[in-house]
Amino acid sequence: MKTRSWLRRVRPKQGERRPRDVAAVGLAGAALLGASLAAPPASARFYGLTLATAATLTLGGLATTPPPVEPRDRRILVSATTGIAAFGVFYGCALIARRIPVLRTAITNLLRYADRGRTPAVLLTALANGAAEEVYFRGAVYHAAPSRPVAVSTGAYILTTTATRNPALVLAAAVMGTLFGMQRRSTGGIQASLIAHLTWSTLMLHFMPPLFLDDPPGPTMRSPG
Repeated sequence: MKTRSWLRRVRPKQGERRPRDVAAVGLAGAALLGASLAAPPASARFYGLTLATAATLTLGGLATTPPPVEPRDRRILVSATTGIAAFGVFYGCALIARRIPVLRTAITNLLRYADRGRTPAVLLTALANGAAEEVYFRGAVYHAAPSRPVAVSTGAYILTTTATRNPALVLAAAVMGTLFGMQRRSTGGIQASLIAHLTWSTLMLHFMPPLFLDDPPGPTMRSPG
């Protein structure tokens, strides 16, 4: 009896372990994300690191907190429409951003990774990471933050994205992280944000590279890393 009582005192409770474990997964994911965007576009290293990022966030998110998924119903069409609408807003903003040198450079450097393939491999890695981000940020991080979960999950999303050192990607994380977090709060699960995220990512990959990379060259662009 004394041994069991001592173990209860020294062994952390599940709720006490969760934030620490969730944070550890996030740090590992941020390191892999930063390394992936420092790798040459379309290289084996890039694909390996991006898939490793997706695996880390997905498996880590599921291991720390299995994400709730709301019942499958009418939300699918609404969620896809949300992703399309978000893309429309981003496309409009991109028409302005490409006239601002610092944003044009940041977006162009990022889109080099997509332009090398408008290929199944690029789409696969983008969608795998989009799904992983929902499992981790709107699943594990959201659940581990009972107080102001939308703000906390979005803040964690932004901090992780800063590892890329790309201001355009950080800004996108702030906007979309807030949107996805609000979807998570309103639906009670990650299905809505997952569908919206994958829809948005697919459209961004298809339509954004021509907007920046097929134009006549402006100021000299430097590849990241």
